[in-house]
Amino acid sequence: MAEHPTLNKLLQLRLTAMADAYMIQLQDPSTQRLSFEERFSLLVDREFTRRKNNRLKRLFQQACLDQSHAHLADINYSQHRHLDKAMILELATGAYLSNKHNIIILGATGAGKSYIACALGAEACKQFYRVRYTRLPELLQELAYARRDGNYQKIFDQYRKVSLLILDEWMIWSLSESEARDVLELIHVRHKRASTIFCSQFAPAGWHEKIGQVTLADAILDRIVHDSYFIEIHSGDNDPSMREVYGLTGKKH
Repeated sequence: MAEHPTLNKLLQLRLTAMADAYMIQLQDPSTQRLSFEERFSLLVDREFTRRKNNRLKRLFQQACLDQSHAHLADINYSQHRHLDKAMILELATGAYLSNKHNIIILGATGAGKSYIACALGAEACKQFYRVRYTRLPELLQELAYARRDGNYQKIFDQYRKVSLLILDEWMIWSLSESEARDVLELIHVRHKRASTIFCSQFAPAGWHEKIGQVTLADAILDRIVHDSYFIEIHSGDNDPSMREVYGLTGKKH
């Protein structure tokens, strides 16, 4: 096709989807029967859809979900797990995000805490919220390295600003005083400003011992417990691990 000024301008403006749709219209005589408004609407729709899809793709990449395939529709609601399906469906609407509430997911190793957290994280991405998944030990290590390298505030702000922060392996082991202070600072700056999902093997009563410092523990729990939804996953001694059920150990469903 000969050089077309309008097409070139669209490309220079980086309206590539609109340029593609315009080129299709130029090559398809049937589009000439459409009104100007109809043809222009098709161009705008193509550009809007591509940009929306690109944004969604970036949000999922930036979320770093541990289980990127997690989906709310695939959550296991077996009777013995005692999951409140109505509450999880309510959380799926994203109202807790707009209200800046937290979620605490409790359960034994392999109970499926991370899967539910990642499924909620994926749903938040679909609603165009910024999400970030990390394990608490990795977060604390990253902050320690950042402090040593002089990048603490930059790294801290990355976690402070996301709309939904998923903290897996929450309080899995005892914290040093420095780590407890980092946790308090992060929880404090996000309190009533953003939402956090905490995945833990221990109920909040057991967090005190892991935090160690009584004053810091009280301050951390005060900013979390009273503003959170609770999801507790029950499992029996003979129940299969959700890692196996969801195929995370290399076994089939």
